[in-house]
Formats: sequence, structure tokens, C-alpha cells
Amino acid sequence: MKHDVVEKRIGLMGVLIIAVISVGGLVEIVPLMFSAPIVEPAEGVEPYPALALEGRDIYIREGCYNCHSQMIRPFRAETERYGHYSLAGESVYDRPFQFGSKRTGPDLARVGGRYSDEWHRLHLIAPRDLVPESNMPGYPWLERRYVDHTRTPIKMRRLRMLGHPYTDEQIERASADVEGRTEMEALIAYLQGLGTNLQGRR
Repeated sequence: MKHDVVEKRIGLMGVLIIAVISVGGLVEIVPLMFSAPIVEPAEGVEPYPALALEGRDIYIREGCYNCHSQMIRPFRAETERYGHYSLAGESVYDRPFQFGSKRTGPDLARVGGRYSDEWHRLHLIAPRDLVPESNMPGYPWLERRYVDHTRTPIKMRRLRMLGHPYTDEQIERASADVEGRTEMEALIAYLQGLGTNLQGRR
């Protein structure tokens, strides 16, 4: 039988396995690359403003994604707790996306606007002062460190090369938008923008 030949030749079997996996992967992935809901921004989604863009980089640098996901699954238990389930079009300007699956802390996909800036500031400095059962570490140094405003326009230009529709005007004023702002302010600006485009949906 033909399968006996394949089973006895490990090299041939390896090639055929790679071929099957490659075809299966292409069948799954390629159609998504041309699906508008996947590759086009959802309604109301825009590239991050300069300060929020810096805040997102701080969020990644400090490893916040290790404990917080940003992906609400389409299940009743999830949507009742966090809000409308996540849409692919919400993350078209995320490089890399922050979906995640770890939930030591709550999902942050819809945290924007739920708390005041002052609440976030106090929570980031000493989480247990506001949430006694929290095991989140504090980040008090973010109040003492300032955003490097000279790098922001460079980041925005690179992102524009990748398809983010930043205008020349946005890039030109980026340094002024973040100059003198602390990393704490930048991180709060990022958090306050998460999910705000879909806040009216339940």
C-alpha cells in the first residue's frame, strides 16, 4: 500500500507533513487578510494620540500584559462583566496586539472612562490602598520619570510607514504633546482610551 512507503521513509513523511500544514495554514490565514472586519478599523477606532502611544509602550515595558488581557470573549459571563466582546477591528493599530489570555488581574479592553485619572494614579502607586485584595505591584516611579518627547515623532513616522494614518500635523506636534509629561500621565492616557469606541454597546 502507498501509505506503507510513506511510513517507512521518514524524510518523505516529513516533507508531506510540512506540505499539509502549509496548505492548511494558508487556507485559514489568507482569507482573513482580505476580510474587511479583520483588517480595517472598527467604527470610531483611530491611531493612538501621541501621549497614549507613549503610554502603550510603557504598558508593554512594565509587563502589564503578563497579568491583564485585552480580549473579551463572546460569552455571557464575559460580556456581563466587561462589556461588548472584542472586535478584530479594534486592534488594527496595535503592534503587537495585547489580546492575551492571562487574567491575574481583570481584562482591560473596556477600562477606558470607568475610573477617573486620579483613581488610576493612586491605583498605580499603591494598588491595595484602593483594592485591598489586589496582588498587583505598585509603580510609583512612573510619577518621577518623564516621557522622552524627542522619540515620539520618530515612532509615529515609523507607524505611518506601516499604515497608521497619522497626519503631518499630528507628527509635528507630537513632541509638544508629550513634553514635560510623566510616564504615569502617559500610561493613564493609554488606559483611559481603551475600548472607548464601543462604550455604548452592551
